[in-house]
Amino acid sequence: MEEEESSQAVFYNLSLSLSLSLSLNMSDEEHHFESSDAGASKTYPQQAGNIRKGGHIVIKGRPCKVVEVSTSKTGKHGHAKCHFVAIDIFTAKKLEDIVPSSHNCDVPHVNRIDYQLIDISEDGFVSLLTDSGGTKDDLKLPTDDNLSALMKSGFEEGKDVVVSVMSSMGEEQICAVKEVGGGK
Repeated sequence: MEEEESSQAVFYNLSLSLSLSLSLNMSDEEHHFESSDAGASKTYPQQAGNIRKGGHIVIKGRPCKVVEVSTSKTGKHGHAKCHFVAIDIFTAKKLEDIVPSSHNCDVPHVNRIDYQLIDISEDGFVSLLTDSGGTKDDLKLPTDDNLSALMKSGFEEGKDVVVSVMSSMGEEQICAVKEVGGGK
């Protein structure tokens, strides 16, 4: 009987020391957490049946402006479906999607900010003046030849040129140009 109790005591002490050493080793480990932005989401959900022409929607991972919406009823026990035709706001490509009207779709947060043009570099990057007085130097001239030509001519003539920058889902692009007087 004593032999049985002593073997149980040894087993208990052994398991106790093993669990203590495991818990000490685990607490010594460093934890690394990945962080990104401040938690701001690039999209928000909206019911497909509530998205209208002129609104925005994400199709195939791209932010788009809706140019046409049609809703169709399906069979006796089916769901109504929404057919969206939309234009990618950055590439101007036409995209389509069909979604049940009761399901949620991703809608992108789209922002448009105006900046004053300060400089156009030889490599095609533009320097823009922010509201806080800083500069924004990470945008290229627009791929649209008309916008680029308007920016270059206004800048070369010494006019005050204001550009509108559209941003959505981590992308930015110059989408409009305005000349605000001035000149040599």
